[in-house]
Amino acid sequence: MKVAAIQMVSSTSLTANLERAGQLLAEAAAGGAELAVLPEYFCLLGRKDTDKLQIQEAFGSGPIQDFLARSARQLGMCIVGGTLPLTVGDGSRVRNSSLVFDATGACVARYDKIHLFRFDNGQERFDESRVLEPGSEPVLFELVARSGQRWRIGMSVCYDLRFPELYRRYAAQGADLLLVPSAFTHTTGQAHWELLLRARAVENLAYVLAPAQGGLHENGRRTWGHSMLVDPWGTVLAQHAEGDAVVAGLLDAAQRDSYRRQLPALEHRVL
Repeated sequence: MKVAAIQMVSSTSLTANLERAGQLLAEAAAGGAELAVLPEYFCLLGRKDTDKLQIQEAFGSGPIQDFLARSARQLGMCIVGGTLPLTVGDGSRVRNSSLVFDATGACVARYDKIHLFRFDNGQERFDESRVLEPGSEPVLFELVARSGQRWRIGMSVCYDLRFPELYRRYAAQGADLLLVPSAFTHTTGQAHWELLLRARAVENLAYVLAPAQGGLHENGRRTWGHSMLVDPWGTVLAQHAEGDAVVAGLLDAAQRDSYRRQLPALEHRVL
């Protein structure tokens, strides 16, 4: 099955971001992708954290969700909407949610980012808990490829990548592919992005598809990019450093099975 990670350099304009996302999704579909995954915050990287509150949507309705459903239906492929802000409570905070739309445009899965990023090196400061409410449940969904092959797919977002127990749980549930839509900072991405992605692939003998924000944004923030597809042996099959891009590659079930036969580490788990 061909899959695509959509890399973006999202701006402070929701309209412009949706337009650009649509163009990149169309490019992925034209290239034969059956699954395309947008990056975290594909719809908006605002000038301040609270800007996302201005575009929040109730789950099930809103222009961002309408865009994702319409795109999936028109392009005839499964689309994972990176993340978008979904309303909780009185709307003073939101969930950073990743939604899955199948080729009919139906929303078939929702994952709310569990681990909230906090970082302070004296120059850069981030604390997502000021605006976000964490999720609590891992989410896995199934996608049947045009070939008839069934793929079990575990969902995560960005900072989740640093918590291997989440992915181990997916592996125990038979996950073949792990999704990591992200907006890693340039600082942390340069240090750890590829290292962590390849580790999650190797330890779980699963493919990892990681679309990212990548470049200098209108708000002055710089993200690391390097969206990639990693195979279960830890080999990077496709990658793009910075700028908008469609990073595509093939998932090979026979190759996955071969790796798992050669090194049955998942069967050797004790703890």
